[in-house]
Amino acid sequence: MANYTPFASQIWYNSRKAAMIKIQTLSAPEGKGRRGESGQMDGIVIVDKPAGWTSMDVCARLRGVFRQRRAGHAGTLDPMATGVLPVFLGRATRAVEYAAGGDKEYLATLRLGVITDTQDTTGRVLERRAVTVSQAELEALLPRFTGEIEQIPPMYSAVKQGGKKLYQLARQGLEVERKPRRAVIRALELTGGGPEEYGLRVLCGKGTYIRTLCHDLGAALGCGGAMSSLRRTMAAGYTLADAVPLEEILSAPDPAALLRPVDSCFAQFPAAVARGRALRLAQNGNPFPWEGPEGRWRVYAPDGAFLLLGSCRAGVMYTEKSFFEVT
Repeated sequence: MANYTPFASQIWYNSRKAAMIKIQTLSAPEGKGRRGESGQMDGIVIVDKPAGWTSMDVCARLRGVFRQRRAGHAGTLDPMATGVLPVFLGRATRAVEYAAGGDKEYLATLRLGVITDTQDTTGRVLERRAVTVSQAELEALLPRFTGEIEQIPPMYSAVKQGGKKLYQLARQGLEVERKPRRAVIRALELTGGGPEEYGLRVLCGKGTYIRTLCHDLGAALGCGGAMSSLRRTMAAGYTLADAVPLEEILSAPDPAALLRPVDSCFAQFPAAVARGRALRLAQNGNPFPWEGPEGRWRVYAPDGAFLLLGSCRAGVMYTEKSFFEVT
């Protein structure tokens, strides 16, 4: 994401002159969002979250820093976890649903020989067992947990059951039966360690519980296991190289300089510039003719303002989500 520019260099022309769209090479200020007349700042700030903060605590604090009422994040990090937390502010919150659904990468530490009620080492220890397994045995187990797997959500999670979040029931000393959920582990490898603690690198899809993965690995080995550390290294396409420590954001003399434009999270899609009748149609939420390849597109106004994420089907561009302000 560090070298993001909003427009591709390839040029496309629509033969319908009344609704001509063109992709052209343009550049936008790197890492800048938008400041409104009231001082409110829209955009995305990539936070390197410290331990001890909930994801919503971070959002609440940043609402004040950026003078915004709306803030959302691209995937919860537990208080003990650190790392990449993309926070969306103002109109950029409209992109959260796309960002939160993407793959994420983690560096985790698995501690063998311990079982806790939270499946990580912040919880109450339920049982300790001797560790007699080797690194080779653990490594041989990893393919079983790669690909599409099932996980039972931990009791200390925000999953709702019977109208209540599981962690609310767990705090009352209750444990209820939970249905397994599908998770996708795209890559799982050891990064070192032993004999009782091992580093793991995990690339996974939405909704994967890394502490449950650690618990299940320990259970499969017969000695039990829990997660003792977690650092997210990638989310929504942003990496640690893009992230700014929270304390630096809170003390920044010009926080707006740390914002990225909302279209940066759609950089994988081609860009189009709507002109003439196509621009008027787009600004009114109407579909417009387009002869480019089918799929998702970033659509801009001639002045470079990001209008919408569109979907081209059968020669017509449809608005999937708009990002411009209605005046």
